[in-house]
This record gives sequence, C-alpha cells and structure tokens, in this order.
Amino acid sequence: MKAPFIPQNAPYSDTQRAWLGGFFAGMHSHMLHSAGSANQADARTLHILYGTQTGNSESLANDAANAAKKHGLQPVVKSMDEVEIGQLPQMQYLLIITSTYGEGAMPDNAEMLWEAANSDAAPRLDNVNYSVLALGDTSYDLFCQAGIDWDNKLAALGAKRLFDRVDCDVDFEGPAEKWLSEVIPLMAEGASTIAVVDTETQPAKSVYNRKNPFPAKMRVNRIVTALDSSKETRHYEISINGSGLSYEAGDALCVIPSNCPELVAQIVKAIGCTGAEDEPVNGELMKLSDALRTHFEIKLPSKELIEEIASRSGDQELNALLLSGDKEKLSDYLWGRDILDLLLQFPGVEFSAAEFLRLLKPLQHRAYSISSSGKKHPDSVHLTVASVRYDAHGRQHKGVCSTYLADLVNEETDVRIFFTPNNNFRVPADDSLPMIMVGPGTGIAPFRAFLQEREFRKASGKNWLFFGDRNASTDFIYREEIEAMQSSGLLTKLDLAFSRDQAEKIYVQDRMKEHGAELYAWLEQGGYFFVCGDAYRMAKDVDQALHDVIREHGKKSLIEAVDYVNQLKKDKRYVRDVY
Repeated sequence: MKAPFIPQNAPYSDTQRAWLGGFFAGMHSHMLHSAGSANQADARTLHILYGTQTGNSESLANDAANAAKKHGLQPVVKSMDEVEIGQLPQMQYLLIITSTYGEGAMPDNAEMLWEAANSDAAPRLDNVNYSVLALGDTSYDLFCQAGIDWDNKLAALGAKRLFDRVDCDVDFEGPAEKWLSEVIPLMAEGASTIAVVDTETQPAKSVYNRKNPFPAKMRVNRIVTALDSSKETRHYEISINGSGLSYEAGDALCVIPSNCPELVAQIVKAIGCTGAEDEPVNGELMKLSDALRTHFEIKLPSKELIEEIASRSGDQELNALLLSGDKEKLSDYLWGRDILDLLLQFPGVEFSAAEFLRLLKPLQHRAYSISSSGKKHPDSVHLTVASVRYDAHGRQHKGVCSTYLADLVNEETDVRIFFTPNNNFRVPADDSLPMIMVGPGTGIAPFRAFLQEREFRKASGKNWLFFGDRNASTDFIYREEIEAMQSSGLLTKLDLAFSRDQAEKIYVQDRMKEHGAELYAWLEQGGYFFVCGDAYRMAKDVDQALHDVIREHGKKSLIEAVDYVNQLKKDKRYVRDVY
C-alpha cells in the first residue's frame, strides 16, 4: 500500500504542500493500521507455549512468533503456567517449546499444566495439530525428557503430530532454526497468505546477541569473602557501554569462557599429541591447543568419550559399570573426575587429535544471575560468582568459567557476553506489594538487583531478605550494603542463617519457620516469594518450609496448602531461579 504523494508541478504553496503532506501521511498510517487489524482478524492463530527455567525456551518462542507473522499467522505466545488444561482443545495449531530441568523434570512454569494433562479430567485434543521442540543436555541421562513427555502426552490425548519432535543439545541454535523453518510453513499451510501488517514501531535492537556476543571489558574484580573463608566469592562489574544492550533485574548474563591453558597443555600431553596439529574446526584449520582452549568442553567427559576410554583401556571396573546400566554407581565413580583424570588413570589410551575432538562437546556459555539493576547501572552489569576450586584424585580442579573470570580476564581481555531475559523472575509491577527473597550464598545475586530496582523506583512495598552461608565473620558478602539498606528502611526485614556459627546448623528454611506467622501475613497481603540458589537441597527444603508455614499459620490441610502454593505459582508470586 503506497503512501499518497504530491506531484512537483501541483499548484500549491510551500505551506499548503507541507500541510497536505502531513495530512496524507496520517491518512496512510491509519489505512495501514486498519489493514493490519483486518488481516489479524482473518489470520490463523498459532499458539506457542513454552516451558522454561532460564529463559532459552521463552526466547525461542518469541523467535517462532516472529517467523509465524511472516507466514501470515497470528501468534499467541504464553508461558505454560498462563494456560488452563481446558484451553488446549481450542488451540488448533500448537507449538510446544520446553527445556528439561535437572534429571528429566518439567521446568517450574510447566509443572501445573503437566499435572493437569496427566489427570483423569484431561480433555481430548482431537482437533489439535502440534509439534514439539525440546531443549536438553546430553550430559544428563534423561535427555530432553520434558519435551519427549509432552510429545507423547499430546499424541495420547488425540492430537495430530504435524511435524516430528526435534531434540536439541546445549548447542541448540542450529537445530532450532531448522525446526522453525520447516514447522512454521506446515502450520500456515492452507491458511490465508496475506502477511499481517505490523505498524508498531519497534525499539532499535542491539547488534549483539547470542550469535554475536558483545566483547565487553571487566572493570571490577574483587573478592567479597574474607581471606580465611572456606570459599572464594567474587564481585564483578562488566562494562556494556556502547553496546546498545540493556537488561532487567532478574535476567541472566551469559559468559563465553576460554579453557585454562595449563589444563589444555596437560590434556594434549595425556593423549599423546603436541598441540600443534592442525584440525578442521567450524570450517577452518586450527591448532589443536587453540581448538581445545576456545571451542571444546574439556572438563566434563561426554558419554562417548567415557565409553571409548573404557573400550580402549579394557578396564574391567569401568566397563562393568557401563554394562550394568546402574546410573547411580556410574555417577558415584565419576564424581569429582574430569577428562584429564580419566586420561591420567589410563595412560595407555592415546588418541589422534581428530579422534579426540570428535568425542568432545562444544564449549558452552555459562549463565549467571545478574546482581545489579539495569536502571541503576545502565552501562554495566554486576555478577556475584563463587570460584570453583577443589582437590581431587591427586590434583587441583578449577571451574571453567568461574576461574576464567577470576584468573584469566584482565582489563584488556574481551569477555564475550550476551543476556538471557527471564520475564518470570521480576520485581512486582505493583510497587506497593511486599517482596520476600530467599537467597543464601551467591543466591543473593538477583535480590541485590531487586533491592536496587525497588530503591530506583522509590517503591513503597516492604522487602524481606533471608540470607545465610557458613560463617558470618567470613561469608557475609555485601554486609555493608545490606546493613545500609536496613538503615535506610529499604530492607524492612533481614533474617540471617549462618549454619556453622553454632553447634546445631541453622539454615534459611529454619528462619522461615521461626517467623512463619509474619511470613504468612505478608503472603496474605499480596506478597511475592522468590528463591534463588541451589536446586537440589536448599530450594527443596525452602519449598517444604513454605508449605509447612502455610499449613500451620493458614490453618490449612495438606491439600489446601498445596492448592495455596499452586495459586501463588499461577499468579507468578512464587518464582524460583535455581540451578
């Protein structure tokens, strides 16, 4: 639809020409908007549901929506916790994009819909055409299990699989793009091909993203635990000035590390190579040592590498563990061992450079919860990271990214970064509502950001932080900041749990129970409950404590307490950032 124009030879003065130009521009904009509205009304609706723990599935869901618009579809993107099971039968065209959490579990935001889909009351889905994109990690036994489960369940309920499920490893971009390019045209087949006109002006996007990380500079790197602490936790400030990037409190910063040069040299020696061998990597020739430093995961052994070492060594114990299929015993055997440990354990096993690279996984970014507010710090992003260092099997081990940041990055280093949004993990939009934050150890990171955000917004809502670690004298990170927040009134309540400062260990969940009546009162006032940190112990114990508090102080039965918590989740008032 072309805009009206005024011919150069038209008999109008400059003033008249300017007025008419403005009039025609306004009329053209109105016509485009009307055409867009009409097209949207006629377009086929494509529902895109995502299950996510860290934001990757949500990002892909939005990519799918953009692709759908180009094919004349009207996309509706929703988190799984925004959908009732009774709505699924009306979703004639449906895409499911889901990650798998931990050992084969559903992400937090998919749990309730999944439970409903497995109940006796789940409806038939005979009118639904669907496809599933599953995100996972082959280092876990139940690879992409959540996606597999959804695929099978939809089919069992009568839905038609329009395109086969695609299972993606941690390097998911390529397979996801291919799935989108093939599934979207199928979803649009037979529908009107008139593209939906998008007349909204989109904000300019930065050129930097997952595919094109920003080469940032480290500006601050300081230890925030005491020198005699059993831990080493560091505070980092990374400049994003000039990048065009922005972030929200609750988002994650993804860092693409390089491997430790000493570890690279030890592995090269252990496999019987020199490191100077040229090997094809991503379409270019590269020295083996350079490839191992920047392109491959050289800490955690892949299943294929373990199996090959077992086969070549002929070791009875390792082969018996693999043949038995006992995952727990194999996990115990591998606990604390990395690739170099296995190579040193079987010195007779050697690999050519090409053989070895084929058995490795790509080096992946590491995601960290951001510990600053983008509103307060628009030109920098802060991280709170525990440096992983431990001794095992006769040598020192180091975390890939935590010690890359601590030891290898200086002010001249390009730290390749990109952001992952986490729209579920956000400060309450209503500044008057209470906020309860449970974040022991480095789990405090997003809550430092949340408190900065509340301060910037001059929010009137109450703020309650549960924090703890091993010892107050050595591990009370950000102590001065936290105490200043208390003094200013920004932090309404602070409860501390330093587990080793007394004979009987005390944890954040114990403090929750001690103050259960007030905690329940805050929830009844519309309070939000946030948790960040260790998923396998702390988060489970905190969840149980929350149920116990609601049962006791809300005078509820077990089932009523479960329903209460589920409603909190549904309202996005109980949200976790756990790992």
